Amino acid sequence: MCHPKRWSHGKIAAVRVHVVSDVHGNAEALARAGDGADALIVLGDLIDFVDYHDHGGGILGRLFGAENVGTFAKLRRQGSREETVAFARSLWAGLDDPRGAVDEALREQYAELFAAMTAPTYAIPGNVDAPALWPEFSGPDVRLVDGEVVDIGGLRFGFVGGALLPDGVTPKRNAAWHPYLRTREEFDRAVAALSGIDVLCSHIPPAVPDLTYDVVARRPELGSQALLDVIAAEQPRWALFGHVHQPLAARSRAGRTECRNVGHFKHTARPYVLRW
Repeated sequence: MCHPKRWSHGKIAAVRVHVVSDVHGNAEALARAGDGADALIVLGDLIDFVDYHDHGGGILGRLFGAENVGTFAKLRRQGSREETVAFARSLWAGLDDPRGAVDEALREQYAELFAAMTAPTYAIPGNVDAPALWPEFSGPDVRLVDGEVVDIGGLRFGFVGGALLPDGVTPKRNAAWHPYLRTREEFDRAVAALSGIDVLCSHIPPAVPDLTYDVVARRPELGSQALLDVIAAEQPRWALFGHVHQPLAARSRAGRTECRNVGHFKHTARPYVLRW
């Protein structure tokens, strides 16, 4: 728990918290993200799985090479879903032990990323994360807070991680990689359990069109109506999230609540700063 600082004459000093999301492997910047802050909040997507800017980077680049990842990225932008899925399946079929290869790459990235987090850190997973592995790497200085309400500097922060599983989609049990996608019912229950909060922290945005639309991908990401409902009910000071890398709008207001995309940290390398 982070307690507010006090001046020598007893008055409470200002609290400064840095917030990041969508780190995607940028451990070097993450190591600086908490500089000057009383606490660091990480809103998920630590893993660099597919690097669309450096096709040789990320887990897919390591496993399949830059040329294949470039083809995959092009199909994601221009091809049909069927073409993209067929090409991805052909890549995975060429590995002797796809699950083992991904597991090794995940652990390698997590070892570096968790070591880069400064104390005290409060973290939740995004969809490009494997939260089952997190307890192996978190240590005493990083608190895993998915589904919790935590006092930081006198304010109550509510946390919910992961992203929504699209309606009608059933994850494949034998897949080499399972993103952290939650059914709508499971996600909504986790959000509804966050009460008495001053700050709402999630990986995905509330279901506001300007906040969910990605102007580069030219499509909306799935936002959560449950997040919007709890904002209306609780009226927290801030609702903080990431997930949408190039949003149509980085901020919006819902009543007294400032809804804020804290930015694509992999590329900005700058935390969003809260002060009170």
